Amino acid sequence: MSPASQHDTDVRWNGIADVAALHESACRRVLAAASDAIRQRGRFLIVLAGGNTPQAVYRGLRDSDADWSRWHVYFGDERCAPIHDPARNSRMAAEAWLDHVAIPKNQVHGIPAELGARAAADAYASTLHDVGDFDLVLLGLGEDGHTASLFPDHDWGRAIQAPDVLAVANAPKPPPDRVSLSARRLSRARAVLFMVTGEAKRDAVTRWRAGEDIPARVIQPPTGVDVLIEAMLLGAAGC
Repeated sequence: MSPASQHDTDVRWNGIADVAALHESACRRVLAAASDAIRQRGRFLIVLAGGNTPQAVYRGLRDSDADWSRWHVYFGDERCAPIHDPARNSRMAAEAWLDHVAIPKNQVHGIPAELGARAAADAYASTLHDVGDFDLVLLGLGEDGHTASLFPDHDWGRAIQAPDVLAVANAPKPPPDRVSLSARRLSRARAVLFMVTGEAKRDAVTRWRAGEDIPARVIQPPTGVDVLIEAMLLGAAGC
């Protein structure tokens, strides 16, 4: 299915009463997806998002009784900064979750964004070369409709021939240089889960619901996407 062909029926909007309940629902969904994937295929391939909402979810996961040895962790995007910089998505995920569980270190595949956007994109494309469809992709929604590091007025990697990984320059949010999985590669997933909280996302949600061509809307796995969203935002969007 081409990105332009998505309809609202491909997006399942799940209104959640408050932020704490949304975090709990996301944790349950992640663990259920992991259990299903491990039972069916022997491993669980998950793509992590950055941002405040996923951070709380990651903290909630670390006390779970999961078969961590079967988890393989990837990242949807990364900021070009030194490897231990607190702005890095990998650093946040490590401090909130990954450093506290028994996922083998060689199964956590960070984006080497410290190399610079172009070199890091090439290196991560090689990492993903033999990786099939992801089991679960976690994403957020920016105030401008961006997701991962796919920003308005930039290349989103939506075309059939788009590379798996994009070098992003001149991002509208600091830092300007980033690395992001393309919309096409993020869509190669058995499930995609957006987590949307905060009044600042109201306009982006309304635009998405109205069918505007924003980055979040072009993430289109065959099974559609699920959006966990604060109910106040869902109602504001006319749902």
